[in-house]
Amino acid sequence: MTTVTLRPQPATAPQSAMQLRELIFGAACAAAVRATAKLGVADALGDEPATAEELAAALGVEPRPLRRLMRAVSCYGIFAETEDGRFVHTPMSRLLRDDDPNSLRFISLWCTEPWTWAAWPRLDEAVRSGGSVFHDLFGKGFFDYLHEDAHESAHVFNRAMTTSSMQSARDLVELLDMTGVSTVADIGGGQGHVVAGLLEKYPHMRGTLLDLPRVVEKADPRLREGGALADRAVIIGGDCREDIPVEADLYIIKNILEWDDDSTRRTLRNVMAAARPGARVVIIENIVDDTPSMKFTTSMDLLLLLNVGGAKHTKESLVTRMKEAGLTVGEIRPVNPYLHAFECTVPS
Repeated sequence: MTTVTLRPQPATAPQSAMQLRELIFGAACAAAVRATAKLGVADALGDEPATAEELAAALGVEPRPLRRLMRAVSCYGIFAETEDGRFVHTPMSRLLRDDDPNSLRFISLWCTEPWTWAAWPRLDEAVRSGGSVFHDLFGKGFFDYLHEDAHESAHVFNRAMTTSSMQSARDLVELLDMTGVSTVADIGGGQGHVVAGLLEKYPHMRGTLLDLPRVVEKADPRLREGGALADRAVIIGGDCREDIPVEADLYIIKNILEWDDDSTRRTLRNVMAAARPGARVVIIENIVDDTPSMKFTTSMDLLLLLNVGGAKHTKESLVTRMKEAGLTVGEIRPVNPYLHAFECTVPS
């Protein structure tokens, strides 16, 4: 690999006024990351340094605006510019590649979809009212809008959630102690990457995936008929807020207790109704306190307020909901910098 020399970075930290100016132009940064992801710049740049002109030719775009775009994102550590004016990858720019195992390309697109640019300027209204502004903007609820009016956004959402779920599933499978567990239920588990990972790791185990019918239609191929794990997996299309018709040794609930308090209470109540005494319940959530990812999770918290009127939890608020449901709360452990696992049991 070619050795390159990077341009020196400023040695002194910005003054408060400069920091605030940078924050004020945060939309420009988000837009630049989105454009970089949409154009596929990270995929076009290989292991060797390349000029903006070379990349523009590969992407079919104009070289001068592309150079301006790359100069902007390079200020934030996405790519780096060499002294001779070429660009090289950085750890962050590689995360915008489709082929990176930890790719954030679709997450970056999802968080900057067109509807977000309409919703963010109404944040003051959401703070005043305490509720979503989405219906006022688009005439319908968030998920109805996605699936009825914004098919491309729905596709981006599905790709982003799949990517995120696959990545966190790897961490979760390594974290969970499955001693004494022969049956596991992934409640609201999306396409079932967590339960599939557990069944692969533990050949004696059986698993159930429960989520909305339109979600489980696209379940992990390993779980579906003909898949490598199908003989040990059950897929149920249903709404955990209405019923959880599953008995298991371990229930996993990941990132679904953030829409609103009523949904949270109904879901936990249904777990308690389904589970036998002594069953384990592991709840995995982003939290907005005491975590290295607070800038990210507090931003997601505000986005939830805007689009569905939901909220990310603090440790205290989530523990309170669990105890109200009758669960006995045990150890709380980080899964990764973005997620915490709350170990609970159903009282005997």
